[in-house]
Amino acid sequence: MEKITGEMLPPDAPVTELKNVGPKRAALYQKLGIETVSDLLTFYPRSYQDFTSPKMAAECRDGEPAVIEGKILRKLPPAYIRRGMVLYKLTVTDGMQNFTVTIFNNEYAYYGVHVGETYIFAGKWNRLGNAGSLAMQTYLSPGEAATLRPVYPLTEGLSSKMVQTNVQDAIARALPGLPDPIPDAVRAEYGLIGFRQAVQEIHFPESQEQMETARDRLAFEELLRLTLALKFLKGRGREKTRVRVQRPDLKPFVKSLPFPLTGAQKRVIAEILRDMASPYPMNRLLQGDVGSGKTLVAAAVSYAAIQKGYQAALMAPTEILAAQHEKTLRKFLEPMGVKVGLLTGSLSPKQKTAMREAIERGEIQMVAGTHALVQEATAFHRLGLVITDEQHRFGVHQRQMLGEKGDHPHVLVMSATPIPRTLALIVYGDLDISVIDELPAGRQPIETFSVHSDKRERALTYIRAHLDRGEQGYIVCPLIDKSDAVSAAAATAYRDELAEGIFKGYTVGLLHGRMKPDEKEAVMADFAAGKVQLLVATTVVEVGVDVPNATIILIENAERFGLSQLHQLRGRVGRGDKKSTCILLSDNDGEDNKRRLKVMKETCDGFVIAKEDLKLRGAGDFFGYRQHGMPSLGLADLLEDTALFAKAQAAAAEILQADPGLQKPEHAVLKRQIDEMAAESGKN
Repeated sequence: MEKITGEMLPPDAPVTELKNVGPKRAALYQKLGIETVSDLLTFYPRSYQDFTSPKMAAECRDGEPAVIEGKILRKLPPAYIRRGMVLYKLTVTDGMQNFTVTIFNNEYAYYGVHVGETYIFAGKWNRLGNAGSLAMQTYLSPGEAATLRPVYPLTEGLSSKMVQTNVQDAIARALPGLPDPIPDAVRAEYGLIGFRQAVQEIHFPESQEQMETARDRLAFEELLRLTLALKFLKGRGREKTRVRVQRPDLKPFVKSLPFPLTGAQKRVIAEILRDMASPYPMNRLLQGDVGSGKTLVAAAVSYAAIQKGYQAALMAPTEILAAQHEKTLRKFLEPMGVKVGLLTGSLSPKQKTAMREAIERGEIQMVAGTHALVQEATAFHRLGLVITDEQHRFGVHQRQMLGEKGDHPHVLVMSATPIPRTLALIVYGDLDISVIDELPAGRQPIETFSVHSDKRERALTYIRAHLDRGEQGYIVCPLIDKSDAVSAAAATAYRDELAEGIFKGYTVGLLHGRMKPDEKEAVMADFAAGKVQLLVATTVVEVGVDVPNATIILIENAERFGLSQLHQLRGRVGRGDKKSTCILLSDNDGEDNKRRLKVMKETCDGFVIAKEDLKLRGAGDFFGYRQHGMPSLGLADLLEDTALFAKAQAAAAEILQADPGLQKPEHAVLKRQIDEMAAESGKN
């Protein structure tokens, strides 16, 4: 059936209902996640070509984008480079000098322009002696009204011109039927333009100011929807708890400490205790940089729960980390008369049975452990507080299983991965957030250097000097191949070379992805006990493992790690009172890598580093996945739009205060969108 030009379309109509969109182009759109007309309308430009003030050829700079107005003097015959690849060339003058316009594999553009006519050409300028060449991306005739033209994120086979034409058709035939999700009163209060005007002007703005106004309106809407979705997600299925920790007395605990709490520790303890006194179970994320004292906070709030007759449990991803937590908790809590236990898979059957019986009787008040805590055989006497360390390394199901061991206990999630607060709201959408943004007094910054591989021998000699003083060190190698086997073999050979060469006489350990979990545990236990002086690792050294005697780390091919990963690796040293050093080895002299290494050398603040990492890599690469059920953000930038986010949060609070269930007619569109997101979230 032939499409009728000008016929109005519903927003959920397939893109094939638009002019010039057949099965082939629809398949290309599908690659970009565009299936309906509404999808296309909200497929926003990534940038714009500014046709408002074309330059003269003499003003253009080599290798940079350029917009030039010129008259075509001659069209050269097409040049067939290879099969399916054609190069077209035009000789053009701007009135002062001639230059070449090259058109790659686009016969429509070549045959669409005519000798003697004037056009505005946009593309990348390349200077060739006194002349120049423009690798054309698009062109306009001077009579075309638009002054800013959208540039879309494309896939091969689609051009911005094609998308522009289809978007214009969608705006004319479907946009008038789209309702505005933001109520009139909210738009008036925050000075926002209407939805249909914003969509029209984000695609085809007539000025920079018009584009920014449209962008702010649509970004505000995304952030408002996100905030409302998160609030609904937090409230979903929330039941009351009988675990009420009211007015605990932490003075004896604080008095027993050999050092004062930092201001940040005091603040987050107060936030956690406020949650634990409420009739609803706490669901809180505790973020803190490496060495900020999260375990001490965990001990303090566990003591508060235990003081009121409840048990507390801390689950860690590895046995060695669980044992480390147990040792730290014992140090803080046993002087207060608290009985601390450890439950891991490597205990003998007899030891496990004895520990489980003591937990079930309530004799063990604080227990640290691994996934053994969530096994069916483990029962608690009166579980009131569940703490998980490095939550991203557990399935959500495991956290829930531990929570089900009690009567809706309070839940605290600890993470040493610094994430800016706005992004933490996305990643941990169902959690409230506390941040320890202050390191304990006396903590020394880790001295960080970057060197080329020609200085490797000198760096290894420097590490040897640390080992000679009785200290320990790490050498970290990235995965050199997608195959763990290849990387493991290379790391084994490297370890052998080091052990038989410069580090002869020292015990050099090895940690790689092909080792069994119990083998990894054994190596890390030997390193923690000082039996291994130097540890060579291909994978990330276990997060959070505390070896105060480790004072130096060398990271090979540092350009292969993300900034936040480098910071986590660096955090394996500097955990004692000795001066510590990190050496970043990299031969990559690219500008991005120089900037990354400069950040590492200049700061040890994980939040500053995370922010830089996000700027360089973007949120998707930073997290490696997109949260299921969370809305994707087309325009809003959670790193840069903090002020806009604050306004959207204020608007969301006002809306929910007036209409908690979003039942009013003016909130119908928002409610439908949030219900769709909640349904999607529930599938995962």
